[in-house]
Amino acid sequence: MVRISLDLMGGDHGPQVIIPGAAKALERHPDIRFVLYGLEAECLPILDKYPKVKAASTFHACELAIAMDEKPSQALRRGRGKASMWQAIDAINRDEADVVVSAGNTGALMAMSVFCLRTMAGIQRPAIAAIWPTVKGESIVLDVGATIGADAQQLMDFALMGGAMARALFEMDRPTIGLLNVGVEEMKGQEDVREAGRLIREANLDGIDYFGFVEGDDIGRGTVDVVVTEGFSGNIALKAAEGTARQIAEYLRAAMSRTLLAKIGYILAKGAFDRLREKMDPRKVNGGVFLGLNGVVIKSHGGADAEGFAAAIDVGYDMVRNGLKAKIETDLDKYRATRAPEGAPTGTGDEV
Repeated sequence: MVRISLDLMGGDHGPQVIIPGAAKALERHPDIRFVLYGLEAECLPILDKYPKVKAASTFHACELAIAMDEKPSQALRRGRGKASMWQAIDAINRDEADVVVSAGNTGALMAMSVFCLRTMAGIQRPAIAAIWPTVKGESIVLDVGATIGADAQQLMDFALMGGAMARALFEMDRPTIGLLNVGVEEMKGQEDVREAGRLIREANLDGIDYFGFVEGDDIGRGTVDVVVTEGFSGNIALKAAEGTARQIAEYLRAAMSRTLLAKIGYILAKGAFDRLREKMDPRKVNGGVFLGLNGVVIKSHGGADAEGFAAAIDVGYDMVRNGLKAKIETDLDKYRATRAPEGAPTGTGDEV
């Protein structure tokens, strides 16, 4: 059984999308049990329409919901202990849930997650990891917006966490790791990126295979399984890719409706276009993973429909089933062991 905590009030549509999304995920994974948090008057009438979800859930009424445009600091002050988002996250601390999924305000979700769950010992900053469709399948890109800027050690931490996520999600033994840079040559890029490359290479860990530097066009090619960067450039890359996908879709739509011959050509090639649409469907890769916390947190797109939110639940399910948190902790312990002087205790950081 996988226990999934849902913030029903998150996103642009709240329970009207989240509960149907939960129903779709439950069809794929009958062993899910939901812990639901939301405003009673808005949630229960919708929950009554999905008896299978209701039977597999425990509902908790909350006092308030966090707005999508609310500042993280304000959300913390106003929502502490009361908001559906806060209570959904805190369910992990209370051992009532294994993972939380929310489509709510990203900044507020990150702030509350850090406050409630804390970062893992040895991790300076959490990261948001996105699943990225490529010509070879899928890869992972992090950080895509949790923090702006990162030094060499933080990039090293991202590489460890991204590698653990790739093993959990893709079920591979030794994922390839690339550092996003302005060129593949060793002398190019910022000093922190070059130093991070040295740290990853010298760590020589069993769980990751360091490829080297990669450029922006390598992301879509699927050159590596995990692309590591800091949040500023990662978020720009993510938004640019999403915008490009929409742009291509608009170009195709306009071209296929321009002339009678084009319309006939579309009908003849409809199967190919349907496969392209399926490949470019952002709903299929919805669900950013907050890495580096003492708990698994999944962020869905705020504008996701039911199918998109179900995909985010799927990601959370896979992360729990495949032991994401334990894999990260194991990799961190191995890395600390490579840095500790011979004979010195490695520790966990809890004793400080």
